[in-house]
Amino acid sequence: MLSFQPVIIGGDLGAYAIAREFNDAYGVKPIMVTAYNPNAIRDSAILTRRYCANASDEQALVDDLLDLGAQLRRQNPRTPLVLMANTDWRIRVMAKHREQLEAYYQLPIPSLEVIEQVMDKQGFERLATAQGMPVPRSFYEDFSQADDSNWTPQPVPDDLSFPVVAKPADSSQYENLLFEGRKKVYRIDSREELDALWHTLADAGFRGTFVAQELVRGDDTGMYSVTAYVDSHGKVTMRCSAHVLLEEHHPATLGNPCAMITEPVPQILDHAQRFLESMPYRGFANFDVKRDSVSGKFYFLEINPRIGRNNFYVKAAGINPMEIMIRDIIGGENLPERTADKEVLYSIIPDRLLRRYIIDPQLMAQVRRLQRAGRVNPQRNPKDASLKRRLYVLESELNEYRKFNRYYPKPTSTGF
Repeated sequence: MLSFQPVIIGGDLGAYAIAREFNDAYGVKPIMVTAYNPNAIRDSAILTRRYCANASDEQALVDDLLDLGAQLRRQNPRTPLVLMANTDWRIRVMAKHREQLEAYYQLPIPSLEVIEQVMDKQGFERLATAQGMPVPRSFYEDFSQADDSNWTPQPVPDDLSFPVVAKPADSSQYENLLFEGRKKVYRIDSREELDALWHTLADAGFRGTFVAQELVRGDDTGMYSVTAYVDSHGKVTMRCSAHVLLEEHHPATLGNPCAMITEPVPQILDHAQRFLESMPYRGFANFDVKRDSVSGKFYFLEINPRIGRNNFYVKAAGINPMEIMIRDIIGGENLPERTADKEVLYSIIPDRLLRRYIIDPQLMAQVRRLQRAGRVNPQRNPKDASLKRRLYVLESELNEYRKFNRYYPKPTSTGF
């Protein structure tokens, strides 16, 4: 069996899922570098937590990773170290400090140049359009000069149709910004609302670019997720897609899927593969796609240069993504392309709560059938099932009732 030591920055559900995938495939215990000890990783038997007090400070995080790398190298000089992260800001930090970090770690991520191209939604729109991928019409507001007392937002184009969805063009520039009323994504119904948001962002100190994207018709069930891995030779060797049933609606996590059915959708998988293989991309990628409820057309909304928070749906569908990556970067294998095709229900919320939001009778029948077969939640891990862990998972799932009752008490035609 291949020998290596994973180090994962972060401790949320997505980080735990990566840790479990490593542990399931190789029996290894990843080291989690985090300032906090959230329920997702607390008292876990499959990982080791390393406390980093200033994990949200770029230089402090890099210094801590270098100290850890030196320590692990002294302890086991022949054991390769693999560094992973699962937020845009952390991926960018890794890419910016690649030369230093690669003294100890392997970094299975794209280059900084590629990350900046695809993380910027305006750049992604240009690249996607060049590859024939449908994208919604968008309008971009640049806040880089907002410190100037004469700065005002640019006029909204007359042909931009409302409602729109407003979000940062590069989420790494927004990730650590805190202000009252902050949301991950905003639904905007009028020009006046959009103008008010622009001024709120400027006053809060945001100096990146925000995008206002025309809303694709349909509720949460119109969303799809695509996850892929590009190997060391630039070839896509793993593909998986899932049909989203419900997204989170808490302002801080709005738009994150919390229930999905895995199914191969060749149309969007092929588009994603052509896009990734058209550039010097390496590592994992996760695409957000929405199908228009009237036209049936798929629109690509964005790409994340990482595996994504809900990456465990890939393993549930039949392929362990960490095994694919390790066989590439550590084993040096030239693997054939694989598409995950097992139908499963991935869900981190209680079954009854999910059924509240499924309106379509045919989809409801599919959900009930898969619920009877057993839903998949990465934290429901038989190798990590102490009483404390089971209570944390129960608390997390029951907390979903409170969040949905407050922020999205019943389904709507738009998902807002």
